[in-house]
Amino acid sequence: MEKRFSLTGRSLEILNAIIRSYIATGEPVGSKTVSQRRKDGLSPASIRNVMAELEEEGYLTHPHTSAGRVPTEKALGFYVQHLTAPRLQASDADFVDVSLRQAGTLEELMGLSSRVLAELTRQMGVVVLAPLSEAVLQHVKFLRLSEHRVLIVMVARGDAVRHRVVQLGEDILQDELDRIANYINQNFAGWHLAEARHEILRRIEDERAAYDAILRRLRLLCVQGFLSADSDARVYLEGMPNLVEMFDTERARDLLRAMEEKHKLIEILDQCMRGEMQLAIQKGAASETLCVRIGLEDASPVMKGLALIGAVCHMEAGLAGRIAVIGPTRMHYERVISAVAHIAGVFHHLAENN
Repeated sequence: MEKRFSLTGRSLEILNAIIRSYIATGEPVGSKTVSQRRKDGLSPASIRNVMAELEEEGYLTHPHTSAGRVPTEKALGFYVQHLTAPRLQASDADFVDVSLRQAGTLEELMGLSSRVLAELTRQMGVVVLAPLSEAVLQHVKFLRLSEHRVLIVMVARGDAVRHRVVQLGEDILQDELDRIANYINQNFAGWHLAEARHEILRRIEDERAAYDAILRRLRLLCVQGFLSADSDARVYLEGMPNLVEMFDTERARDLLRAMEEKHKLIEILDQCMRGEMQLAIQKGAASETLCVRIGLEDASPVMKGLALIGAVCHMEAGLAGRIAVIGPTRMHYERVISAVAHIAGVFHHLAENN
């Protein structure tokens, strides 16, 4: 009978030793190095046999014929999934808390958080406040400022307010604006803004809209971007040099371009954090759920060789945000996970107490 491979006991110990050594040094790990660090005196020859099995099973690879082994993304995923949930060291937690207390506004808090993540992890810290289109509509109001100029005030669930002034192609009187607002509030309160916009546009395009004065007027507002709030997404990046310094000039340039495109970065984050490995990090009585993605090339070819540790959290009433650290697959996972979990906890605490 063919012997089945089991990643337990000695093979698990050797794999973990190789991973820890590779993360620390960035160099391929040989059997002699593993043997010297073991207390049981296991010979390099015996360790090589285990390493050969691990390579056959897809947990190890080697860059050169005569070199030591390096862990694959499969191995790193297994390693992270079985980590004992770490907590941020007290000194680091104090640094985070003191730094973030300097923030007076949500924008300042987001900027400081990305900077703190970058400093703690020596990777790239990303903090994103989702566009208002993801919020839930509570009510809307239109105010006629002058001929052709209208102030749009949208209130999302939790009293998150956005307003903008639009210039219309024709004048709309205040009583007409009130009727339009009543129509929206009666039909779409409780809808996500993106879904409400989609349904309003569908109704406008319906043939019956030609006979509905409210929808004809509402078309003017939609043309000016009413309910289209994707541009409200806010992205804060810190520590980009930590990321690009590991790559050659051309690869670094491609990464910089990808990170500068706000909507593309948000799309990459969303794709990487959807349906990925979930880690529950216990922090006292509370728990933070983190997303872990090792290997990001499926989201974008330029992200090959990178990993993401992130969390979705509430930053402003009615709106979700994302915080993440992006770095090489050879990163100090315990430290990154604990830093992301701690800062996610700060946002959750603020959201619950506001």
